Amino acid sequence: MQSQDVAQRPASPSPAGPVVQVEQAEAALVEHYPRLVRLAYLVLPPGMGRSRRVLTAHALTQRALPRGSRTAAPVIPAQNGGTPGSSGAAGLREGRDGDPGYVLIRLEVLRTALEAGLPLRLKPFPKRSQLPPLLPQVWGLKLFPRSGGADELALDQRLSTLSGPARAAYALRGLEGLQDAGVSEVLRAAGVADPEGALLEAGGVPAESGLLDSPEFDPCSLQARPTDLLRRRQHLKAALTAGAALAVCGALFGLPGGGRGADGAAAPPYARTPAAQAALDPAKLTRVSPTAWRSSARTDFSVWPVRGDLTGDTALLRRALAVWARPGGTIGVSATPGTPTGGPPGPPQLLFAGRVDAARVVLLHDGLRIARYAEPEDGTEGAALDFARVDGAGRAGSGAVVLGRTDGNVRYLMAPWVEKTSERDLMEPGSGAMDLAVTDGVTAPLASPALRSGACTSWNVLQVTDGTGTRLLTDLGELVPARLTTGRPASPRDASGAEALRTWEPFACSLATVRSAGVRGVNAWAFNEQPLPDASGSAAWVCMRADTWRGGGARVLAQFHTPGGRYGAVAAKAQNVPACGARDPHVLAGVWWKSEAGDWYLLAAGSRRTASIRASGGVSGSVRGSLLTVPAERGVRAELKGTLQDGRSIGGLR
Repeated sequence: MQSQDVAQRPASPSPAGPVVQVEQAEAALVEHYPRLVRLAYLVLPPGMGRSRRVLTAHALTQRALPRGSRTAAPVIPAQNGGTPGSSGAAGLREGRDGDPGYVLIRLEVLRTALEAGLPLRLKPFPKRSQLPPLLPQVWGLKLFPRSGGADELALDQRLSTLSGPARAAYALRGLEGLQDAGVSEVLRAAGVADPEGALLEAGGVPAESGLLDSPEFDPCSLQARPTDLLRRRQHLKAALTAGAALAVCGALFGLPGGGRGADGAAAPPYARTPAAQAALDPAKLTRVSPTAWRSSARTDFSVWPVRGDLTGDTALLRRALAVWARPGGTIGVSATPGTPTGGPPGPPQLLFAGRVDAARVVLLHDGLRIARYAEPEDGTEGAALDFARVDGAGRAGSGAVVLGRTDGNVRYLMAPWVEKTSERDLMEPGSGAMDLAVTDGVTAPLASPALRSGACTSWNVLQVTDGTGTRLLTDLGELVPARLTTGRPASPRDASGAEALRTWEPFACSLATVRSAGVRGVNAWAFNEQPLPDASGSAAWVCMRADTWRGGGARVLAQFHTPGGRYGAVAAKAQNVPACGARDPHVLAGVWWKSEAGDWYLLAAGSRRTASIRASGGVSGSVRGSLLTVPAERGVRAELKGTLQDGRSIGGLR
């Protein structure tokens, strides 16, 4: 999250300002509610995620109404009537500026939105705006604004690199039409300590005031998608099971004693059963020989040999096993989605025990999960326990495990069958791969894209070569790196050849959208090419699908890349859908595109087996084939429908 230069208390309203009645403030809030919510959405930190930003923007705006019967409005300078736009828009701005209730509500919305981006401090108390909103609440759905075009996406990415005060300055300039002097006074009244610095930082983003009115930044015109249905079902089952267990325990406590003591037949604390005790005994850890993988019928984590310089440290191994079985309140525990965090069912397999940078690390495998225990070299305070699901990994999925991340770098423990390890920049396919040193299976530090913040200018990946070929693996913030592939969903290939690297080049930064999601592999499928209407070349359509270890929760992004562009633009995205996967290797997506002459078009493309495409709604058009180009007005809505060659219907990805 960007640091923000915001004072702890807002500036007091000017005593010379007009007096505003609560009724007048309420009328202003209701009349200008959509614009106030849009302002809050633009200022809130992007790290919240789009769904929480939407709900928080609504909550902050609704809480902006003053509690007292009368309150003084701050003195806010007049708005810039010369801001580009129609005379009607200028008149509307002047009407808002002349309403003291509006400027009072706007200041409160701005102040709380800036507070939401401050570092969270538990003492004495966190700010209310920093916590998830109590109201409004939405259960079972994720809400987010409709996706805009490539220009809106580029602006959103630039705004995400700014601090909160700089985003506020940009929004006040472009959305509210304030001059710099007015922006400075509003920011100062909202508690910003350095308004001039915020203006200077905001000046680094080109002025695109018209884009701020687009649906991309409108938290009042929303799309709804379900939350993780499988995970929700699991939580419901767990709650029902826990409730049933609690009821049974309550009934047992009410029974008279039967000679077994107050706990009846329950096991002693920490389950002193033979199986549980064996799982906590370092002497019973499974240790695989260094040559077992050469003759084994399996090639996965189960045949990894034990490595590291602390494999004989019984005390360290005992601590790792005990923390896995019953982590204390001071232990930081994390797990990929869908990964259980309970203790091992029996003695696990030891993969690694050794020093990694400034920590002691133990890697364990129980057949379903990899568990990593890490503690500082000078003690156990700050120890952490991480889990990742790895069942059914196979040779391709068990090539490396993350040992640790320090100072923006990551170290891996490599599989014993890996013959060569290199690093390369996915955004520079022609630069070649650089050798990466490996000592006793541990790699030298490699820059990790999972730890980077700010603009995406490179994406370093791990390139491994073994007896079956060369693969690319990328760190997505979890214990096991994700495998990168290209090609048709039914027969993807490892992204190691020249053509595959060129396919990934403009879309590498999109991998940031699937970090920490339990991703097993990501495939980039170039499903079509579309000639641009102004004859400036052909654009590439690529579908990126991230499949997970748990099976559910797959994420799909349809992306559009114009000739000469550095990055691809996300045209559509979805979750928990079969599109672009082995079970349904088809996709249909559309994007709004603006020519150099300023003309707008709806461009749509389907996979090669699409027989026809039809657009309806704000744009009408149809074509026989897999490519559709229709002149259109910017901002209208369109629905896409397609027909496959086998007669089956397909809807646009959204």
